[in-house]
Amino acid sequence: QVQLVESGGGLVQPGGSLRLSCAASGFTLDYSAIGWFRQAPGKEREGVACFSSSDGTTYYRNSVKGRFTISRDKNTVYLQMNSLKPEDTAVYYCAAETVDGRCRPPYFNGMPYWGKGTLVTVSS
Repeated sequence: QVQLVESGGGLVQPGGSLRLSCAASGFTLDYSAIGWFRQAPGKEREGVACFSSSDGTTYYRNSVKGRFTISRDKNTVYLQMNSLKPEDTAVYYCAAETVDGRCRPPYFNGMPYWGKGTLVTVSS
């Protein structure tokens, strides 16, 4: 059974950092793509970053490039978030695609497996 569990969210001041973790079980990341998404109150969900196992490529939405880094260690995927801004406040989700390991940028569509999310609040 595929499971994704996020952790690492919390309250941080503007300019601060957080590292989110997505622990995957029930499948191997070797043939998968893992995406990080977020949904702010009153807004649609948006793709933030994605790691593709098909070619080892990482993708980022423009607003987080240079600030966020997606990485993988065995069956855990991390999202290191630096220089956080109030507009980064959202529930962050990880999702997985386990068929061809492709991210399908720019929206990272077609990921059927989702975690329950972790809340990130950036506020002074």
